[in-house]
Amino acid sequence: MVSAIIVAAGKGIRMNSGTRKQYIAVAGRPILGHTLHKFDACDRIDIIYLLVPEADFDHCRKSVLSTINPNKPIRLVAGGAERQDSVYNGLLALEEKSGLVVIHDGVRPLIQPDLIASCIQGAMKTGACIAGIPAFDTIKQADDTGTIEKTLSREGLWLAQTPQVFRYDLIREAHDRALREDFHGTDDAILVERLGHFVTIINGSKTNIKITTEEDLVVAETLLEEESA
Repeated sequence: MVSAIIVAAGKGIRMNSGTRKQYIAVAGRPILGHTLHKFDACDRIDIIYLLVPEADFDHCRKSVLSTINPNKPIRLVAGGAERQDSVYNGLLALEEKSGLVVIHDGVRPLIQPDLIASCIQGAMKTGACIAGIPAFDTIKQADDTGTIEKTLSREGLWLAQTPQVFRYDLIREAHDRALREDFHGTDDAILVERLGHFVTIINGSKTNIKITTEEDLVVAETLLEEESA
């Protein structure tokens, strides 16, 4: 069993819009609709759990799910105060608490089904596999005033993306420990790393962007329109 947790419970406060960014229409469909469509098209996924604010359930049914006519079951689950809380809610809600769990940001609509499948394949071998891209630009470390302290070597540095795929028992143990210790990570992989379990990383895509700003929105619209052309 491969279950997907799509996290879309954020408030979108960095986007200059009165609409939560996951619901903004881009290339004829809400951003979240594009993301769900890609997961619905991946034949390695069995079921999808969509984490959104509970108050948005009706909106999601009427304005998001209706745009994709999914073939796979999609369960709506109430998100939490922070992303990590939402993922944990998703883990608790899974009907099948075994197999693999694919965790993905709802506002990464340019994900492709083949990359989802590749991450799943990697996790089948190692128990934990994420997508990312190697750091290509020169990386500087600076202090709070913006003064450069040193230049870091790019060798071995990656920019983490989602999807991130884990064995259920592994990611559940990682989240349980983080909750006990009040640890908050920037992604799910770091929670697994804290257990001492290695996580593999495979090449993602430069186009697999997370929509955060208005500039991201413009780029995503162009790329999504090219996909549908």
